[in-house]
Amino acid sequence: MPGKLILVGAGPGDPELISVKGLKAIQQADIILYDALVHPELLENAGPEGENIYVGKRGGLRSVKQQLINEMIVEHALAGKNVVRLKGGDPFVFARGREEIDYAANFGIVSEIIPGISSVNLAGSYGIPLTVRGINESFWVVTATTSSGELSNDLTLAAQSSATVVILMGLRKIDRIARLFSKFRSADTPAVIISRGSHPDGKVIFGKVADISGKKEEAESPAMIIIGKAVSTHPDYNAIINSLIEN
Repeated sequence: MPGKLILVGAGPGDPELISVKGLKAIQQADIILYDALVHPELLENAGPEGENIYVGKRGGLRSVKQQLINEMIVEHALAGKNVVRLKGGDPFVFARGREEIDYAANFGIVSEIIPGISSVNLAGSYGIPLTVRGINESFWVVTATTSSGELSNDLTLAAQSSATVVILMGLRKIDRIARLFSKFRSADTPAVIISRGSHPDGKVIFGKVADISGKKEEAESPAMIIIGKAVSTHPDYNAIINSLIEN
């Protein structure tokens, strides 16, 4: 009998932000194929007979091709092993989880999905709401990195809305993002970069559309950018912005 593919969301970085069910899957896995953003402490929970294989991807660096990852899943599962595909964040949020499940299904391999906390949810942990009554009625989550390397057309649409916009994988393109938003929103629109969210060295960098791109050197990947009036409801926002103006 073939083994099983289990997609597990490892959460945004802090190893304690994984679900109980996800942790149990790690403990029972025969093979763990893990991403670059998975905290090393999570792998310490693997069983003594299990094997951990790094298949991480990081922007601008050499990485394991997706086709090879797909083939590794199938190879180990057909050998009767239970394969945990351990992904940062949630396996279905810009993580290609659907592709891996579909590929495995072609070989008769059954899959299970264990959701994870997405980095999108980190905004609240830093006191930044994505929706505030009377300010906005929605939020958009958009990747800044498309397969073609261009900014997403959805980002242009999001900039024209009143929604809070959460931009993932956008630090390298923050100059272009700021220029885009300045076309459709006020230059004073609040913005923030959350750098290495949930990690001990994580930081929150406040600014506005007009100046947020100038703060990218203060940030480190992984990072996300949030733009919208809701950002200004953070208790420290106005004090920080006013102190920057005075200095």
